Formats: sequence, structure tokens, C-alpha cells
Amino acid sequence: MEEKRNKKKHCTAIVLSAGQGKRMGAPIQKQYIEIQGRPIIYYSLHVFEESNIIDDMILVVGHGQEDYVYDEIVRKYGFSKVRAIVPGGKERYDSVWNGLKIIRNGALCAKAGDGYVFIHDGARPFVDEVILERAYDTVSRHRACVAGMPSKDTVKIVDEDGYAVNTPERKYVWNVQTPQVFETKLITEAYSRMMRKESIQVTDDAMAVELEMQVPVKLFEGSYMNIKITTPEDLETARSFLKKRSLVKVNSTL
Repeated sequence: MEEKRNKKKHCTAIVLSAGQGKRMGAPIQKQYIEIQGRPIIYYSLHVFEESNIIDDMILVVGHGQEDYVYDEIVRKYGFSKVRAIVPGGKERYDSVWNGLKIIRNGALCAKAGDGYVFIHDGARPFVDEVILERAYDTVSRHRACVAGMPSKDTVKIVDEDGYAVNTPERKYVWNVQTPQVFETKLITEAYSRMMRKESIQVTDDAMAVELEMQVPVKLFEGSYMNIKITTPEDLETARSFLKKRSLVKVNSTL
């Protein structure tokens, strides 16, 4: 175990917090809505801060929110692993690229460029150390991997008029989550190639690696609790999860 720990590669988490969250219908961005007295983004940052896997973090936030995030989140809660706070872009891939450029330009330690990048949505507060450990083990063997869980529901492929045209076998259908984890050089080169194109049509980071680098992406188990908070209903689910977690902690100390 000690030998394995000494050989561990540098791991940087890029946490995306620049989304508008229009479906939430709240006056502030969803990642800053408080649950049990703390903003949603606090919970994933806390996990990364305490993690033995993650060495440093880059926060990608909305334009003009850098000072607010530093004062009200990073400094307030003592997140010492946050090395940079950068503005996001128009699309998700623009925000990821802004984070990757921090590593590419050498703003972090020298080891960061030869390590792994964990790209995570700030609106997913229930990532945990077990997921991070699975991610590290998988990326170290496969170069590129994505958290996800097998779909609980039957999925239909439809045509433009909404008619079902195909029903894939459920055992082959996974719901993709974050973190999405890659060799730093691999994901940086994939994005570098992609961002030079006039038209970009990717919905996650794995697609960039698949299309630009022709490298297969391995899925590993995340958690059914690792939800992305997008709607008011998700917010209620998150509150329920946190309440159950608090009860477990209380009972474990009795």
C-alpha cells in the first residue's frame, strides 16, 4: 500500500460552477443555493478538500463571480486546495477548456501536466471518496473513464416526430455522471483539437476524447445518490439525502 501511495500521480479537480441553472427558477445560480446552511457547491468541494486522491482544484465560475466565490466559498470554508478561480465560457466545453488551460500553461505544479484531471459538475454535491478511488483506479488502467450507473428504466430511441424506433437492451444503457477522469495530456490534446473547429457538438468530456483521440472511455460505477441538481424537485431529493446522511452520522456515534 505504501509503495502504491508513493507512485500516485498528481490529480487535479476542475469543478464547473458557471452554469446559469435556468430550470431551477431561482434568483441565484443553483450551485449557490443553500442546503442545510451551506451552498450546494460546498459539499463536493469539501469532499475534494478532504480527499487523499485530489491534490488541487480549479474552480470555473460565471464571469464577474470570481471575487464572490473566493470570499464567500473558498476563503469562508477554508478550501486550501483551490489553486485558481477562472471565468467560464458560453458553453460547458468552453468552461472546461478554460480550466484545462490553467494546467497546460503551467500555473499549477509541474506534476499536474503528467497526472490526471477529474472534471466535475459543481451541482453534483454527493460525490464521495469511494467514487474518487474507483475513478483513480480506472483511469490508471484505461486512460479515460466516466462515472455512471446502469439505467433503472427502459430507454426508447425516438424519431423527430416522437415515435419509438428502437429500444436498446437496458443492460447496455448507463446514465452518465461526473467526475469524468482522464490523463491530463490526453484530455488537453482532445480539447485543443476540438476548440480549433468551427462547429462543436459534444455534450460531455468523454465525447471529446472519443471523437478527437479515438480513445475508448471506460465507465465505472458512481452512485445513484450522485445526482445533478437541476430542478426544484432535485433540490428536495438532495435535502432528503443530506438528512439521511446526518442521521447515519449521529447513529454511528451512539
